[in-house]
Amino acid sequence: MIDRLIEKSLAAHFYKGKALVIFGARQTGKTTLIRKMVSKIQHIWLSGDEPDVQVMLTNITMQRFKLYIGDAKVVVIDEAQNIPNIGLFIKRCVDQIPDIQIIATGSSAFELSDKTKESMVGRKIEIQLFPFSFSEIAQHYGFLEEHRKLQHRLIFGYYPEVIMSPGDEEDILTHIKEAFLFKDVLNLDGIKNSAALQKLVQMLAYRIGSEITYQGLSRDLGISNQTVEKYIQILEQNYIIFTLNAFSRNMDNELKKGKKIYFWDLGIRNAMISRFQFLEIRDDIGALWENFIISEMMKKNKYENKKSNFYFWRNTQQAEIDLVEETKDGIIAYECKYNPNQKAKFTKSFINAYKPISTDVINQENFIDFLQ
Repeated sequence: MIDRLIEKSLAAHFYKGKALVIFGARQTGKTTLIRKMVSKIQHIWLSGDEPDVQVMLTNITMQRFKLYIGDAKVVVIDEAQNIPNIGLFIKRCVDQIPDIQIIATGSSAFELSDKTKESMVGRKIEIQLFPFSFSEIAQHYGFLEEHRKLQHRLIFGYYPEVIMSPGDEEDILTHIKEAFLFKDVLNLDGIKNSAALQKLVQMLAYRIGSEITYQGLSRDLGISNQTVEKYIQILEQNYIIFTLNAFSRNMDNELKKGKKIYFWDLGIRNAMISRFQFLEIRDDIGALWENFIISEMMKKNKYENKKSNFYFWRNTQQAEIDLVEETKDGIIAYECKYNPNQKAKFTKSFINAYKPISTDVINQENFIDFLQ
């Protein structure tokens, strides 16, 4: 079984008087991770997908629940977002049964966090789980072997089932897209135009690494700015995409309101547009590489709890820096170039204004140094 980077930090939170709430898209390994961690602990496993569990946890008293769990030391509530008032129930468990560890998982940050936000203030620790990271896979199979599979990963990504089922990648990704991702998103309240949402996701897939505006997407899709913003927010909250904002400290020639959209997993991105061709015949290798590096650095930052902030930078003269990392020690600037022979230029106006502590070009020969 492939070890996850968050296992040690997750275990360190056990029995500290707080519920653990693990967010992530479906099929990213939440259930597998928790089963592994509680396998040697007496536990109760409840699935929020089951109607009888939904009814029981909505109506049960704490006295009866204590009898139900018996000597269990851990209570796992999988897909907890499906249970009405789940936040209130977990709060009561934390307050009234302090000797057990509550673990809740959810595929939709929007639904679960909305239901638990107010009732669980100070009683939960939120943890995010993404598809496998490069570092997780490299530590399992070896860095040399994983480096050899780099082009394959840029096409098919890091979803656990994809990694574990070589040869079936296209079918698995198509199934994940159709059976889980859109299903979860479209089931949310307020999604009235599924065709527009799917077209938006496809449009974002074609535009990774390019600056977007809500106004431009609204015009191209024929829907309102507000609807575009809402759909993008929901896609983010379901861990399909993430946004980088423009970095600015109010220099006159800087872009201040720009956004770029990336996908947490390139396999899902390519599935959205049914594009699984070999890299040699593709025209989007630069965008794939940029998405790969930035998403992997974002995963690393979250798993290591570094608390860096990430941006892109561009000025009105079209000078650009792919990734700007704002750390407690200063600014780091990165350019993402797949080809190690491709030159990268860090514009003087940025250097003079922000005096970055480092400027790095990340290519296919040195990327391991930044991701391990």
